[in-house]
Amino acid sequence: MPQTDFSPTPHEPRPKRVSAADRITAHQSICGILCLFEGMEWRSYRPLLIPAIENLADITVYEAHGGYAQLRRALFEMSPAQVIEEVKAANIRGRGGAGFNAGLKWSFMPPKKEGIPRYLAANGDESEPGTCKDRRIFEFNPHLFIEGALIAAYAIQADAIYVYIRGEYADWIDRLQKAVDQAYARGYIGKNILGSGFSTELYLHKGAGAYICGEETGLMESLEGKRAYPRYKPPFPAQKGLWGAPTTINNVETLAHVPLVLRMGAEAYARIGAPEHPGPILYGISGHVVRPGVYEYPSGMLITDLIYEVAGGLRNGKKLKGVVPGGSSTPILLPEELDGTRMSADALRKVGSMMGTAGMLVLDEDTDMVRFAYRIAAFYKHESCGQCTPCREGTGWLKGILAKFLHEEATFQDIDLLLDVGNQIEGRTICALADAAVWPIRAIVKKYRSEFERRAKPALIPA
Repeated sequence: MPQTDFSPTPHEPRPKRVSAADRITAHQSICGILCLFEGMEWRSYRPLLIPAIENLADITVYEAHGGYAQLRRALFEMSPAQVIEEVKAANIRGRGGAGFNAGLKWSFMPPKKEGIPRYLAANGDESEPGTCKDRRIFEFNPHLFIEGALIAAYAIQADAIYVYIRGEYADWIDRLQKAVDQAYARGYIGKNILGSGFSTELYLHKGAGAYICGEETGLMESLEGKRAYPRYKPPFPAQKGLWGAPTTINNVETLAHVPLVLRMGAEAYARIGAPEHPGPILYGISGHVVRPGVYEYPSGMLITDLIYEVAGGLRNGKKLKGVVPGGSSTPILLPEELDGTRMSADALRKVGSMMGTAGMLVLDEDTDMVRFAYRIAAFYKHESCGQCTPCREGTGWLKGILAKFLHEEATFQDIDLLLDVGNQIEGRTICALADAAVWPIRAIVKKYRSEFERRAKPALIPA
């Protein structure tokens, strides 16, 4: 796959952006918000996560547009249980890949006990190939995430928030740290926040670029200063998480939705996009499209609209060969499977794929699917932590077999061997990294089998 530049392209037209005045007007009342979304057509959508407000990363600008008002409201007008119920009713589906209801996840935390700390971990590792949505929040609206994390910490009564970010995001780490420092200076983080009696601290932690640290228990091991070996579950993090204390782990984008829910109300939020997977989504569209980038639109968008209207279609008038809808670990879809298929967890499940992180990889007709499969296998082989034998050895087998096709050494038996090895790996490891390696390769082999057959020999022929 070619490297993709996610920066704005000055010569390409972009979807219409709204002015700051329009943004303020839209947020003036719940009624105004309802008018925006009832029966809304996606082309008229106004961004909520990353609105078109200049210098929104500065806390003064953020406060001028209602920033931290929902934190104040939660602290002084709502109990932790009420916050959890509101978020649960909104059905914020986790944006990190699992798609689990965030409020329901918070409710798993046990009752608070004197002397036992509690933690919130925000997952900003973002190591899934094709995914770069969280860094847009860090760059353009970090205070929305910070406010959401603080509200979540209040809801679960967390004593500290740990934000785990991949170390390669050096610039975005600096930007987020600046925003955190501003929030501390305003009294939004620390002891006795705003005089409410609630206290919590917020720390940034730089990872070392390991994919496995995106897995929640691997992330906790890394935060504790250990090698990121995923843990057995149960016990689940809510019962025994960081340093043996109750812990909740949420994706950065997931937490950024929390202030929106409190500001709009769960009912209004749930009207955005797909009913079973509501709210805005940061779609990362990369690959062979005219306008690659990260775009905010409602959930449930037609994949064809995202490719041909939002991203401008395929480059150089090429034909579409396949789409990986949610990052490299999700099964690829053929062009004929895209008709009427929407970007929501339930809709993609029906066609045999997953929402994942909404990081779409668009492939044109010239893509070598054997080499594409090899690139995926090589990535997961490299990123396997090595704890579980089926993953440690199995990902190496997948990479090795696919290398035989590239070197014209494979036989027809190797095609079925790929599938057989995948079956021996899937579901036999502590975490889902091995499954993530198997799912895309299995789909590629089954859907593009003829390309593998053209690279294979009927039998080994002596030189």
